[in-house]
This record gives sequence, C-alpha cells and structure tokens, in this order.
Amino acid sequence: MFQKVLIANRGAIACRIIRTLRSMGIASVAVYSEADRHSLHVEQADEAVLIGPPPAAQSYLSISSLIAAARKTGANAIHPGYGFLSENAGFAEACAEEGIVFIGPTPEQIRAFGLKHTARSIAAQNGVPLLPGTELLGGAGEALRGAATIGYPVMLKSTAGGGGIGMRLCHSEAELAEGFEAVQRLSKASFGTGGMYLEKFVSQARHIEV
Repeated sequence: MFQKVLIANRGAIACRIIRTLRSMGIASVAVYSEADRHSLHVEQADEAVLIGPPPAAQSYLSISSLIAAARKTGANAIHPGYGFLSENAGFAEACAEEGIVFIGPTPEQIRAFGLKHTARSIAAQNGVPLLPGTELLGGAGEALRGAATIGYPVMLKSTAGGGGIGMRLCHSEAELAEGFEAVQRLSKASFGTGGMYLEKFVSQARHIEV
C-alpha cells in the first residue's frame, strides 16, 4: 500500500482521485500551475506544490517538475489521471528511474497503445473491426482527401489525445479545413505532439471502456 500519492493532474480529475485516496487512508499531493492556485483540488489535497506557469507545457506536462514535486513531498507513487502525461511512456520511465510507482500501464504498453493511430494498426493486425480511418495526416490537404474517401461526417483526432481533448467533429470540407490547424495547435499545447488522423463519425453508438 502507498503512503502518499502525487496526482499529476488538476480539476475534477484530481478531486476524484483525492476522494478515493482519502477513503483508502492514503495521503494526497496536488500539483498546480500559477493559474490554478485557487482550484478546488489544491484546497482538498493534503499537500499542494506549485509546478510552474499557466501553460501546460511548462507545468502539467513538465516531467522534471512533477518528479521534483514527488521527491520534495516524499510521494512514493504518482497517479497521472487521464490526459496530460497519462499515456506518456517517457514519464512512466522517469518515475521508475526515481523509484516512484507510476499508477498506470507499463512504458511498453503505453508505447503500443498510447498513440491512437498505432493502437488502430495493432487492432487491424489482430482482426479487430475498426471504423474507416486514415494513418497520420501530413497536412490539411491530406485530411481533405482522406475525408472524401471515408465520407462525412468525420472526427479529426489527435493521436496523443486523452479525455476528449484534441477532437473535432467535421461535417464538411469547410469545417475540416477550418479545424485542422486549431486542433493541431491544441494537440501540441496539451500533449506535446501535433499528430492527427481521421475516423468516420458514428452518431448512434455505445461507448464501452476497456
């Protein structure tokens, strides 16, 4: 059992983890950027550590800052929540090098399934049914050609996305062309990579988490 867990996330995600840790008798450590210093997760945690300025790339995506916060507080495990660094193999490896438990998949599993376009390829190789989609897109022009083949509506997705971030529903060429750069910018800011692909949109579906 862990004595203290650092939560490498913010907001509602962090609050839910804090409640669970408290029910298990485990101390919690919140991290926050300068913009989130008054957030609820900061107030609810047993300890809180400032990890950087507002941009996620300089705070919630800063592996060195998160590891330093864990060392400073004596946390022996890190829970990444979802989004941010939860699917980052380098972060999981950095935790292991510091003797900190990464509460999540192994680096090998993350590399295999963390990027959605890679996960699609693995699924296809193993005969798992997939929605029509593309490989990584080289630009807006390639996206438009892919959508013409798949048929609208399509979902433009960040391959490194998590928690619904980095996704946009496009019903037409105009919407896809307009949204391409915006989603790419968001993807780079949130996940450190701008890789994107397309997938056919299904309006009537059940979402099953595995």
